[in-house]
Amino acid sequence: MRCWYIIEKEFDLEQFKNLIGKDYPINEAAFTKRKIAKLSVGIKQPVKKSLPVLNPGTKVQIQEFEKWMVSKRYSKNTIKVYTDCLRTFFRFFAEKNIANITNIELVKFNNQYILANGYSATLQNQVVNALKLFYSRMQNCKLDIEQLERPRRSHPLPNVLSKEEVAAILQAHANFKHRTMLSLIYACGLRRSELLNLKPTDVDSKRGLLIIRQAKGKKDRVVPISEKVIEMLRTYYKLFKPKIWLFEGQESGTRYSEKSLQSVLKQALAKANNIKPVTLHWLRHSYATHLLENGTDLRYIQEILGHKSSKTTEIYTHVSIPGLQKIKSPFDDL
Repeated sequence: MRCWYIIEKEFDLEQFKNLIGKDYPINEAAFTKRKIAKLSVGIKQPVKKSLPVLNPGTKVQIQEFEKWMVSKRYSKNTIKVYTDCLRTFFRFFAEKNIANITNIELVKFNNQYILANGYSATLQNQVVNALKLFYSRMQNCKLDIEQLERPRRSHPLPNVLSKEEVAAILQAHANFKHRTMLSLIYACGLRRSELLNLKPTDVDSKRGLLIIRQAKGKKDRVVPISEKVIEMLRTYYKLFKPKIWLFEGQESGTRYSEKSLQSVLKQALAKANNIKPVTLHWLRHSYATHLLENGTDLRYIQEILGHKSSKTTEIYTHVSIPGLQKIKSPFDDL
């Protein structure tokens, strides 16, 4: 008796029955699902140990902290990130009273959990942020939040696509709604949450402006929107007639989901034969860089992107290529 393992995503049972079932009996009850361990070639996979269950008392304290964050109008994403970090951290020290946790314990957590499992410096920094805020409201605790050390920051350059690559991605979709969403992200340098939170009334076609409300840092801003994009939005509006959100899900009046938007980009990349690990934020980076290369002043780019500090915007000067391309290598003179 022989047995075959088949990857579920690539297997169509109905098609299999049509092809084989005519000549051979098929016992569908024999089909079972098993998780196959991923093979690694020369790569050591991190060993992720299961953590103890969260102490009931600590669970209540985190819930109270969550309610406090809601009352202070922290964003849903920040609340989720911070509470998730706290649950993980306190599960790691499940047998310890959280008031007795010291700065040494954070070092232990970093070494034995974050680094041991290959997690990013971003997560490590988020844990510090969560602990600082959580313990700032607690009295008689041993953790000195002023002495909490953050991981050394890396300074990666933003990922930028050429104009030709952007055009190929934006034109890849036959679906007009999908094409419009990706085009608006690039054309106005939007974050994905900013796109999904737009309402039809946020488009000021007479003044050529797009109003972005309650963006990062709870700030409103306006960005210029080209006539070409406005015409695209007019066509989109006539076709889809959104009611509440500019881009709605399958059910009328519901906001388009982040997961679906990411899927839209993934499909566009496949159709454009782009093998780079492009994310939606790459379109925003590309927009800013292309503005800079066209001679737009950094101060305007900072306002358009909604950056609090000019230093954040200045990073685009490092990936703007016209100046770099003019530099002649001494190798050419050899």
